Amino acid sequence: MKKLSVKKGGECMACLACVQACSEAFYKVMDPGKSCIQIVEKNGDVKPATCIQCGKCARNCEAGAITQNAKGVYMINKKACTGCGKCVEVCPFHLIVKTEESPVSSKCIACGICAKACPMEILEIVEK
Repeated sequence: MKKLSVKKGGECMACLACVQACSEAFYKVMDPGKSCIQIVEKNGDVKPATCIQCGKCARNCEAGAITQNAKGVYMINKKACTGCGKCVEVCPFHLIVKTEESPVSSKCIACGICAKACPMEILEIVEK
């Protein structure tokens, strides 16, 4: 399974470079609310929250628009997505994005754009 992961022992400086790269890739603007990766604070530390490809979004998509590809990444079929937002509601990490100006949702596709943008090099695409 291919997925975005945070390297063990890596320290996030919350610069938002990964967030910016993701929102610009999907929506062509720097808007943290439009990024499929988020920086969260947990126990006094900041770290990137990444999609673990759990499939909860796919199991709850009434249109069947979210399917797992051969590499294990859950993808949203933009033609099949009805924009109902059910996937946004059920994502345990709040990482699926549905904006008013877009008729469909977006989620992490393990493309690696955020990993390339991270100056601390704490993000990586892994095969598990």
